[in-house]
Amino acid sequence: MAEYKTEPLKCWPKAKELRLKYYKDYQQAREKGGIRWTGGAWSFDAIPAGLGRDVYNVTGEPYAASIAFDRKLSLECLEAAEAKGWARDLCSYMRNYWGSMYLGKYAFGGDYPDPDFCFQDHICCSHGKWYQHVAEYKKIPYFCIDVSVGPYKDIDENRLMFVVNQMHESIEWLEKVTGRKYQDELLIEAVENETRSTSTWAEVCCLNMAKPAPLDEKTMYSLYVHGTLAKHSKEIADFYEELRDEVKYRVENHIAAVPNETCRLMSDTQPPWGFLKVFRYLEKYGAISVGSLYTFGLIGIWETKPDGSWGPRTTPMQKGEKITTRDQALRVLADWNLSKPEWQHFYDPNLKTDMMLQIVKQWQLDGVMLHLNRGCEGLSCGIMENRLGIAKAGVPVMTFEGNMGDEREFDEKRVMVRIDSFMETLGVTMQNTSTAAP
Repeated sequence: MAEYKTEPLKCWPKAKELRLKYYKDYQQAREKGGIRWTGGAWSFDAIPAGLGRDVYNVTGEPYAASIAFDRKLSLECLEAAEAKGWARDLCSYMRNYWGSMYLGKYAFGGDYPDPDFCFQDHICCSHGKWYQHVAEYKKIPYFCIDVSVGPYKDIDENRLMFVVNQMHESIEWLEKVTGRKYQDELLIEAVENETRSTSTWAEVCCLNMAKPAPLDEKTMYSLYVHGTLAKHSKEIADFYEELRDEVKYRVENHIAAVPNETCRLMSDTQPPWGFLKVFRYLEKYGAISVGSLYTFGLIGIWETKPDGSWGPRTTPMQKGEKITTRDQALRVLADWNLSKPEWQHFYDPNLKTDMMLQIVKQWQLDGVMLHLNRGCEGLSCGIMENRLGIAKAGVPVMTFEGNMGDEREFDEKRVMVRIDSFMETLGVTMQNTSTAAP
């Protein structure tokens, strides 16, 4: 068969550079008189940004995924957590993170850099307790915002203000524990950057509707991660706009991620980070995973457009709205995050099924691969109901068992056999392939 042309992303070196810089900035923050804090990828990182431009954070989930990618280090960290008595059915990200803390090993070299405080929000079952333990173990202050106010379709003024009022309290707490005066102009800047970066990422994902797809999901994992590190950062928002423009160029010039694309799939939840070769195995069939609700909606912020399609949420700046006060900034920040796609299905698996079927239709997919991920209770909650709903809609769906952060719970050969069987049901045969671009 004829192959599409392909080439590496020109911004790929910059993506790697930004990621390494993020972890090094955190590591070296105190040498420069700065502040270090830790929390989740979903924490409201725009809020601590108001303390100054020398405030650096490390988000636990992507940090733990980096550990999981290094299977030798991950095993050390997991066993260190188990030696403390923690059960193996807890969040594997949390166990990798804690193990790194217990061992005093930083995944990017050197000793584990102690944070000055923990700042988190709670929607997943492990979130609040994860950093409560970090704070107790390291004897540092901790603040957590409860965001479990129901799906966005049910949000009213009272539910919104429940979150906003906690945000106001968190700023008073930050001033108290750091001794710094809070700067509202930095908060406003950070909120504007966050809306820009998360909307732009959704725009990048929309470009993957093109045939051939300009990006494959394995590559997207290395790109969406920047939003999980510092979505409030101007540097990240600017990078996403640069990425969007390059992906547009790839679409216009029919530059493919997988040169032999014949079958379009989507996956679900976090992948088994130590076994990303699964996605390269798909390419032997000319199959590409163009993304997932996880890749699209973990950080990307979306809205339903007038024609019923799913698209990037319109930012306040695009609406011509100017944020001028602390309260206005916090209301925008709360409302923006409460609309996050990956927060919706914590309340009802049918909401996730509906979103996944929207992606199947809009991205013109041939099938769905569901990762029965024992490492994440939150994003796997209701996943078998999702399988039933997708199958009922007439969409081919396969499942495979694994764990995003614990290699001991992933059977590589068994998963490959399941992929072979799924490809057979789709009528797709193995091809001679070329190497895809990163």
